[in-house]
Formats: sequence, C-alpha cells, structure tokens
Amino acid sequence: MDCWGAFFLCLCLMTSQSETLDTSKEPLLWMEKLEVMARSHNSTSLANLIRGLECKLLNASFGGSNLTLQTPTIQSLIFKLGCDFAGLSLSSATMKRVPQVRGGQGVSHAMQFPAELTQDACRDPSRELRLICIYFFTDYFFQNSNSSLLNNYVLGAQLGHGHVSNLSKPINISFWHNQSLEGYTVTCVFWKEGASEHYWGLWSPEGCRTEKPSPSQVLCRCNHLSYFAVLMQLSPAPVPGELLAPLTYISLVGCSISVVASLLSILLHCQARKQGDSITRIHMNLHASVLLLNVAFLLSPALAVPPVSGAACTALAAILHFALLSCLTWMAIEGFNLYLLLGRVYNIYIRRYLLKLCAVGWGVPAFLVLFLLVVKNSVYGPHAIPLSDSRGNGTGFQNMSICWVRNPWVHNILVMGYGGLTSLFNLVVLVWALRVLHRLRAQDKVPNTRACRDIFTVLGLTVLLGTTWALAFFSFGVFLLPQLFLFTTFNSLYGFFLFLWFCSQRCRSEAEVEAEMEAFSSSQTMQCWVQNPWVHNILVMGYGGLTSLFNLVVLVWALRVLHRQAQAPVVENHHCP
Repeated sequence: MDCWGAFFLCLCLMTSQSETLDTSKEPLLWMEKLEVMARSHNSTSLANLIRGLECKLLNASFGGSNLTLQTPTIQSLIFKLGCDFAGLSLSSATMKRVPQVRGGQGVSHAMQFPAELTQDACRDPSRELRLICIYFFTDYFFQNSNSSLLNNYVLGAQLGHGHVSNLSKPINISFWHNQSLEGYTVTCVFWKEGASEHYWGLWSPEGCRTEKPSPSQVLCRCNHLSYFAVLMQLSPAPVPGELLAPLTYISLVGCSISVVASLLSILLHCQARKQGDSITRIHMNLHASVLLLNVAFLLSPALAVPPVSGAACTALAAILHFALLSCLTWMAIEGFNLYLLLGRVYNIYIRRYLLKLCAVGWGVPAFLVLFLLVVKNSVYGPHAIPLSDSRGNGTGFQNMSICWVRNPWVHNILVMGYGGLTSLFNLVVLVWALRVLHRLRAQDKVPNTRACRDIFTVLGLTVLLGTTWALAFFSFGVFLLPQLFLFTTFNSLYGFFLFLWFCSQRCRSEAEVEAEMEAFSSSQTMQCWVQNPWVHNILVMGYGGLTSLFNLVVLVWALRVLHRQAQAPVVENHHCP
C-alpha cells in the first residue's frame, strides 16, 4: 500500500510539473509567433498580439520568484513581487543571450524601479503582484516614419493588469551605445496607444526627462510604466548649451519690455479722442498680435514641464502658433497697405477695408490652427530644443522643452514656409517703397537737411514690415552664433520698436496739424483774390484811389456851400396892416 501511495504521489508531481511547463511555454510560443510576423512583414493585429503576450506572461505558472524567456529579438522577464518591495535593478549584463553594445562595459540597457512602484497595488492584498518586462531588439513593432530609435531597442514594463503613473520617484531606463549622436536630437519617449489614426500608437515624450550622463549613455527618467525608447531625430543646428542662459535672459527681458510697450501703445490709442484712420488701426492690430505672441512665449517653457497636464501644453502651443501666424499676417498687411499708399496715392477706398483686413489677419491663422487641432491635435505639445555640449564630455546634457509645434512637416510649412513668404513679400515692398521715396525726394528737390528724417523713415519701415524675422533663415554654419543673438535681441524687442515708431508718428502728425493750423489762420483773409499785379494796381488800387479822390472833392465842395450859406444876411419883410 505504501508503494502504491508513493507511486501515485510521484505521478501527481510529474503531472503538475508538466502542466507548469506547458503554461510557461505558452508565452514563448507567442513570442516566436511575433518573430515570424516580423520576418514576414505582416503588420496585422500587432496591438492584439502584444497585448496577448502581456496576458500570457501575467498568467504563466512557474516555480521560483522569476522567469526569463528569450528569442532572438524578444526577451521577457516575469517577477513575483510582494508588498515589501524595496526596489529592483535590472541590467543586460546579468541576462543571458542579450545583444550587447560596446561602451557600457558590456551593458546595453538597464532599468531601475523605485520602491513606490507597488504602493497603489498593495491596497488590494488579495491579488498577486507580477512585474513583467518585455524587451524588443527591433523597432518593427513600434514603427515611426519620421525618426529612428537608438540601437532599435524598445524596453517595456507592466505591473499586473493595472496602470502605474505619476510616480514621485521616476523609473530610470539607461541606454548605452557606441555611435556618434552629433547632428541628432535624442528624446526619451514612450509608446502612446491609440494616439495615431494610421497605426496602433505613436511615440510621445510626456512624463519623461532626457539626460546624457556620458557620451555613450542616454538616461530616461519617466514617472509611469509603458514601452520606452530613445528617439533620434536629425538636428542640423543644435543650440550650444553654454548659450542657453544668456539667450534665455535676453528673451525674458526683451519680451517683457515688448509686452509693456505693446500695452502702452494700445492704451494710448484707446485714450485718444479720435480712434484714428485705418492706418493707425492696422498698427494697433499688429500691436495686439505681438502682445499675444510675447505673453504666450513667456508662458511656454513653464507649461512644458511634466507636472503640468498635456492638454494645457497643447492648448498653449496652439495659441503660440496662432499668435505667430497672426503677427506674420499683420506684417504682410502692413506691407500691402504701404503699397496702396505709395502706389495708388489717395485712391485707396475699399468698402469695409478694415473689416476685410481683420478677417485675413485673424481669421486665416485661426482657421489653420483649428484645422490642425481637429485633424491631428498631437502636432502640438512639448517640443525638445536640442542642446549641444561643445566641451566634448557630454556631462549635464539635457534638452530644453517648450510648448510648440512637434510635427516637422507642420513646422516646415506653417512656420518656416509661412514666415519665409511673409519676409520675402515685405522685403520686396520695402525695396520698392525706398525707390519710390527716393524718386519723390529727387523730384521735389528736398534739401539735404532732411537726410536724417529719411534715415529714420527707412529704419521705421524696416521695423514696421518685420524684416528682422528673416534672420531665422541664417541658422547654419558660421552664421549660427551671431544669428542666435541678433534674432533673439531684435525680435524679442519687436514690440518696443513698434512702440517707438507709433510715438514718432503720433508726434509727427501732431506737429503737422499745428503747422497746418498756423498756415490756415495766417492766410484766412487772402483765400480768394486777384493774383495778377497789374490788374490789382489798376482795377483795385487805381479804381479805389479815383473813388476816394472824387468823394474827397465832393466833401470839400459841400463844406464850402454850407459855409457860404451861413454867412449870407437875413432879409426881414415888413407888411402893412
């Protein structure tokens, strides 16, 4: 009886071990199925297959506290965790059959999980805690047509069936490499499911911070669990890291001065009794667009940090893009209005002229931005500005983020292209206007004493038409450093320069009005009169002299008659009774 019992016990153990091996082999078979699809370039239901692999790993039965499964391009790890979890560090150096990259002492990637990872999950002690890590050594399952991935590595992690986010201590993911990153912008990203219409997700930098502790390492600090990678994008002209502080200071000071100047211009215009003609109102619309642009630009870096919600950064990026397009459009309207003033002289009456200009200046940018938000709102959000380290050691590398346009095609077409067309149009108008003014000055034979006034007019038109924005197209080669400082200085103070132009034009118009009033009062008595001097001498002075002489003779004769009558004797008549 004891022998039969022992035999039955061994049979049960062998059966349970066989079932355990079968359940642990299911994720491995699923991983091999994914590899077959990758080799055959079959992209059907990739999302369902990856989610299926996650479920197989979470439900796999195995002995011990961890399990490692490996195929040529996929590696999966399963860990059983408890509520006394004190943190976990994983390195490719301790894993078998992992593709190694030189430069990290035999290490190609590593992940560090904080103790805070299991705090929320431990509120339900009845559930078993499992941490799964899936490493893909190919980017086939996470394709992105606009950029490439560093080492083609995608590292993923998931805790049970829930979502882990907003961790106070970040998860550290390190990528080692042996390639030069010069000319590239590297950004830590995670795979955001359902964010793309054409694929099952897209890469997003939300909640991740990029650092470069050494030239061969990129460190990602993220506050949530997902699939992570390092995105490499071409960056032909990175900003030198040592210039970030002075450029930021110039931008803050210049934009703050421009905000105050634009507000003063608008308030002075509203305070005036007369609201001015269409020219002044066009200037005020340009001031309003510059004011909105400067305010949005000053707020942009503050809302790009991870604690702020992505929706707020997206909204501010859309407002900043709208303000820039409006500012460029009103600059083009200034050039068009200048052409009408000089080319058609005073024959520029257009019905509802200002209303039509406002529809173009504010309506067209609003339509473009709203169209982008409706079609694909992911074009706006945190945008990383690449910073290069000229010292060569790569220490302290970190991208600066602002809320801005993220899609390169939208940036090239609706920022650089739109600004290039506006600058080209205004440059042509400026050259044509200077030629017209020079021709008029030569015809009128204006004395040379007005040369200074002409110089100020040229500078004022240059500012008014925004030709300094054309400096944005010189950010390459030897022009990069001077272009950065010139562009930042001139365009951050653009609102202040417009304020000076507004004040000079207002003082000039008041002086011209006073001069016209003085000339009008001095010539009020001689508005309509004889211009020929001969006619004036004969028929005015001569005719008046003869009339006065005749009247004088009559006056003398009348006085003599009256005197004679007064001296004549009085004759008395005596009558008989």
